Amino acid sequence: MKKLYCLRNQRFAALIAALSFFFMSCSKNNEQPAASDGLSITVTDLMGDTSATMAVGAASFMTLYFSFAANGKVEIGDQDKPTLKWDLAFTGPYNSEVYVNSGNYQYNPGYGGPGKGAVIQLDTPYEQVTDAPADTDFDASTVTKIGWDAGNGQGWFFYSLDNHIAVPVKNRTFLLRTAEGKYAKLELLNVYKGNPPVVTDLFWPAPYFTFRYFVQMDGSHNLKTI
Repeated sequence: MKKLYCLRNQRFAALIAALSFFFMSCSKNNEQPAASDGLSITVTDLMGDTSATMAVGAASFMTLYFSFAANGKVEIGDQDKPTLKWDLAFTGPYNSEVYVNSGNYQYNPGYGGPGKGAVIQLDTPYEQVTDAPADTDFDASTVTKIGWDAGNGQGWFFYSLDNHIAVPVKNRTFLLRTAEGKYAKLELLNVYKGNPPVVTDLFWPAPYFTFRYFVQMDGSHNLKTI
């Protein structure tokens, strides 16, 4: 009877994982820091909305706003969305869908504002990305947000509906034109606390983002960091 009870509990936990879109992670013994090149800025364990759940719905996750200038989270009210006070907005399930501040896209949090943001995706290692393209290329980009790669080759992580594991896509770099019109590159590395390399633990804390970026402050297209 005890074995049957445990088995039922295990099946119930797996069902909750599927319904709740749980992200999983590994033990602290396997935590790996993000590499630094001396120019890029690495952000570790940026906390998203850890109180929301998919049992309530994706809309229950409060948007996390990040500023390159402040190198951190910024509080943004409704009146501040169409401004230059933020650069990245982490939205959607577990804050995993990332927007760059743009006033031109209807579903962007900065819609209607002065944000000049745009995104181009490259399947190129971060270190090998050395130049930003022309504004005409950014303007022609069809990437409106950075989220789940559901098999279309766009996004920063894979997510399996069979095993409910989110895995960051390796060697995928995002070229950015920032809200202020500067050029940058971004690599999103993890959504799990501690930046674990392997997914094993159903209840590991998320969302806690690890990512690195470089913004060329002189206005040029030079994105070389090594």
